[in-house]
Amino acid sequence: MIKLHKVKKIYEPHDIVLDNIDLEIKPGEFVCLVGVSGAGKSTLLKMLTKEERPTSGSISVEGIDLSEIKDNDIPYLRRKIGTVYQDFKLLSKKTAYENVAFAMEVSGAGQEEIEKDAPQILGIVGLKNKLDSFPDQMSGGEKQRLAIARAMIHRPKILLADEPTGNLDLVNSYDVVELLLKINELGTTVVLATHDTNIVNRIGRRVVSMDKGRIVRDQSHNGRYVI
Repeated sequence: MIKLHKVKKIYEPHDIVLDNIDLEIKPGEFVCLVGVSGAGKSTLLKMLTKEERPTSGSISVEGIDLSEIKDNDIPYLRRKIGTVYQDFKLLSKKTAYENVAFAMEVSGAGQEEIEKDAPQILGIVGLKNKLDSFPDQMSGGEKQRLAIARAMIHRPKILLADEPTGNLDLVNSYDVVELLLKINELGTTVVLATHDTNIVNRIGRRVVSMDKGRIVRDQSHNGRYVI
């Protein structure tokens, strides 16, 4: 599903952000990408959507070499990959329904498809009763679930979540984690970047540890995990 081979990212003159990364993620896996701030987690995720490009090395997604994708084809790549961020990136003047509907409209969905699918997606993430609520009328956990709903509009095969619980309290964090696990159980490959050991231990899946741009540990989860 995802393969990085000897990937380096260097910002001039000598700032090495990713250093010789080798990583393979299989279809249907749930992988926790862990490490302190500055370890390279976010940059690695951005490589998968071509928001960032490697200085050297190769990256493939679903067997497609990302170096061969033309700029005007990048939107099609990103439709295969849902992304969720710490800061939600919601449209504050649109309701939950309108946030999802707008994202679908921009992607070329027709009105009939929007009216059918938007409420269904919001129901899946537990926001069936919040269709007409604006983001400032929602809790942090509800906002993040709305962000996840928006990321899932294309039914992507891969979901990238970059510190999605970073601004949430413990209860809302666990709600978001349970939703990500549910999405994974439905067949979506999930890559979660986090520095929260409680979240990692609750998930109990594969853990890839990063430090100073390198992968320093890659293990199946067994017992308590300490970053």
